[in-house]
Amino acid sequence: MDAIRCENVTVRRGPVTAVHGLSVTIPQGRITGLLGPSGCGKTTLLRSIVGTQKNVRGTVTVLGEPAGSPSLRRRVGYVTQAASIYTDLTVVQNVRYFATLFGAVDGVDEALRAVDLTDRADHLAADLSGGQLSRVSIACALVTEPSLLVLDEPTVGLDPVLRADLWSRFADLAASGVTILVSSHVMDEADRCDDLILMRDGGLVAHLTPRDLRERTGCDNLEDAFLALIQGRAA
Repeated sequence: MDAIRCENVTVRRGPVTAVHGLSVTIPQGRITGLLGPSGCGKTTLLRSIVGTQKNVRGTVTVLGEPAGSPSLRRRVGYVTQAASIYTDLTVVQNVRYFATLFGAVDGVDEALRAVDLTDRADHLAADLSGGQLSRVSIACALVTEPSLLVLDEPTVGLDPVLRADLWSRFADLAASGVTILVSSHVMDEADRCDDLILMRDGGLVAHLTPRDLRERTGCDNLEDAFLALIQGRAA
């Protein structure tokens, strides 16, 4: 069974068509990178997949259910660009709160270790940096042990060491069967993905592996390869 299936998805936001006629299938147990320039529709597509986007036309199926179905709430973890946590609670209280909602209290310590926040567990979220707040959001998503983890630019503001640690964690999760869909506009992260979905102006440019992207364009650098593809210079 595919983890995600989008069929002819179109989303209008006011006068703007943020996503138009997009169809794509994402397999289970792999890391799929959703890449493209800012404003190309990545976040709108992610919101359509997790069921929080209004005015979605077409069909979005997630883990065999319509996107946004109540049965998916425990099975889908979602990390937004802006940290979605309670700033008047401590780090561990935030993670424990989400763990309690889904009966996953035994995973609190491991979730904190995964994002390197054990030493900040008792700090108020209001006192954290932007990068630390993002890490708390990731921990809150990880603690529920989801079957599908949807991450909207999760490494923005993080230092290179922590970025590498998080990607290692994502790889371990995928190896255990978790499907990961992660958006980014940083092309050097594309090499850490099994598959790539490339978007521009609300549409699908390509769905392929990093190796296939290089072979198709004749470019070794993935940023150059993406530019070659969208500019119609692919071999």
